[in-house]
Amino acid sequence: MTIEEIVEQALGNGYLTPTMEAEVGRICDNAAELSVEEYQALDRLMGALLTGQVVAVPRKQFINVMEELVLTESISRVSQIEASSNKTLDLGDIAAYALNRLPPLYATTEEGATYQRQRAKEELLALIVEQVDAAISRNLDQPEFFPERRAIADALGKKGVLDQVSSLLQAYAPGFEEPVQAN
Repeated sequence: MTIEEIVEQALGNGYLTPTMEAEVGRICDNAAELSVEEYQALDRLMGALLTGQVVAVPRKQFINVMEELVLTESISRVSQIEASSNKTLDLGDIAAYALNRLPPLYATTEEGATYQRQRAKEELLALIVEQVDAAISRNLDQPEFFPERRAIADALGKKGVLDQVSSLLQAYAPGFEEPVQAN
């Protein structure tokens, strides 16, 4: 899509999605110079955003606490197995397998997330552990077919498991780790 098409769509719908915003940013980053029409379209979009004719949809207004809990359990179990054996496990496959078999626990506020975490620890911890264990067993028993498969993060240029975990935490648990401030 072009900038002009994105702006027309935003004006027609009355909202600018994060995907539309990212596409405009990508076009602007990759262009050596924007055309007069592109600048005019961006100016129209800015005016519409300022007057409220177009509303920017926030990136995320909710989190799935279950993702955080499954990732924590998966990282713990995978690191134990990898430290005590020569096996290499796919953290993404393990987490996805377990998440597909567990109920989501969405929250829109920090209080709601705290409630969901507590509820999960009281009522669902055994099920979370069971599903992560099943995912690990399946991952260990899986033959190495399709060696040309690439993880989503690899396709996006990410570096490794730590970057994936960091990105997931930043996306799903903003404020989980507060930045360290120098004195």
